[in-house]
Amino acid sequence: MQGVTLKSRAAAFACAAGALVFILSLVLGYTPGQEDDLMQVGRALIIAILCGTMSWASASRSMAATASAIDIATERLVSAAHGDLQSPVPKDIGGELPELSVAMESLFSQVRTNLDHVQTLALFDQVTGLANRTSFCRQVERHLAERTDAGMAALFFIDLDGFKGVNDTLGHAAGDQLLARVAGRLREVVMAQVSNGTGDAVIGRLAGDEFTLFFPTLPGRSAASRIARAIQFALSERFDLGSQHVELGASIGIACYPEHGDTLSALLRAADIAMYHAKHEGRGRAEIYTAELALEAADRAELERELLLGLQRDEFLLEFQPQIDIGSGRAVAAEALVRWAHPERDLVMPGAFVPIAEESGAIVALGDWVMSRVCETAARWAQAGIDQRIAVNISTRELAQADFFLRLRHAMATHEAPPAMLELEITESLAMDMEPRILGQLRALREEGVQIAIDDFGTGYSNLARLKELPVDRVKIDRSLVRDIATSAEARTICSAVVGLVQGLGMEVVVEGIESEAQMDVLRVIGCSLFQGYHLAMPSREQAYLDRFAPPMTMREQRSL
Repeated sequence: MQGVTLKSRAAAFACAAGALVFILSLVLGYTPGQEDDLMQVGRALIIAILCGTMSWASASRSMAATASAIDIATERLVSAAHGDLQSPVPKDIGGELPELSVAMESLFSQVRTNLDHVQTLALFDQVTGLANRTSFCRQVERHLAERTDAGMAALFFIDLDGFKGVNDTLGHAAGDQLLARVAGRLREVVMAQVSNGTGDAVIGRLAGDEFTLFFPTLPGRSAASRIARAIQFALSERFDLGSQHVELGASIGIACYPEHGDTLSALLRAADIAMYHAKHEGRGRAEIYTAELALEAADRAELERELLLGLQRDEFLLEFQPQIDIGSGRAVAAEALVRWAHPERDLVMPGAFVPIAEESGAIVALGDWVMSRVCETAARWAQAGIDQRIAVNISTRELAQADFFLRLRHAMATHEAPPAMLELEITESLAMDMEPRILGQLRALREEGVQIAIDDFGTGYSNLARLKELPVDRVKIDRSLVRDIATSAEARTICSAVVGLVQGLGMEVVVEGIESEAQMDVLRVIGCSLFQGYHLAMPSREQAYLDRFAPPMTMREQRSL
């Protein structure tokens, strides 16, 4: 009878061992946040492995002694299943089944190690070793819940300036190395501040290049400002990544407890608003949250909502500004500029809503509207015999859309816009970092007759070899290069060199931002003949533009108007 019972036990153990493969698949599929589930899996794994081991052991020992050892082992496993991984394996098991005893000790040790590793993965960022978002939030919420006084605490929201450029140029491995260095410097700042009565600070990496610091005790706002300056100083020093030297900075938003919020979510929101303002005020700044910043953020959010409604209600319109060839006195192209005819505001200029559209992603829908309207206008002008290209600005976010060129071609086909009537303007920085896929699409369009121009040239850094390889017809010199050209010999030298370079590469030069006759006189001597700017013409609605610039016109006649 005892042998039958033992065989039944062995059979049950063997069945449990058969579930091992399934349990292992659960363990290997673990992701952070599943700690409780993994604990249950670990317990089941212990039982499954030992059941299989004991089924083997039971066949090689005397029935009574083995049954007793198995019963003791079963009791030990039950306690392990309830979380006891520290108690030693009973000696009775080692005396009767030494191999099983060793296996149990080894397994318990392995599970303890694995659970510690899982906890580390669940709570710490693998790149920097800092608390991840989940861990940071838990620690700060605990600090807030345990507060017994109304003293000040502060949360710092840090966004690195220039990190994306490092990732793009040096690669993600270098980017991760840089993030680890940033984390090290933040630790040094915290260590230096803790001795000043700030309490145990919490450092976290929320995502990407966003870091957070929470100081549970601060004597006042001046201490928060001092910490922000220390952070900026630490992050402004050069980072050495092997043979590469990287310059960074940081935009910092500060929210104070309890003035700006008494919960973590409120503090994060306030610090984020302050950081956003710091970044848009020129970067490399630290801002403390204020009610005025909250109003600006609310207005920006409201403008974003109205922007989407404006697209649905067709509240946008185009104005046109000519590019004039002073040799013939004729407008050879018209740049299409979007305006927002807001029902409750004055005519809204693009500087007020295009950045918001870029950040929210609405620029894609806005760009589609502009492209459709430009194609429709170009088709009408071609039918009317108006021999002028229409230039349209293309944003980085638009080009990043995988189906951008498909949508562009659809708009051209829908309105039957002649390719030779269209000109796409892309910024200098975008042109220098353009992906091969986009370059190929632009070359194909150019072969069909669409003109390509680089806009705002002179505001970034251009690789000359890269510029020569680009499918570009003309380059638009930015207004910043010609602003002082009539009064500064240095400005004239720089502008002359840039114009000579562009023309030497076989591209036309268009000078933007012309505001005076003196500027034009100097630029003519340098060798420029295509101009655009307020001195020549303000942007105007289509009919007003056509009335003035569609018929052939000499420069003298234009100036007399």
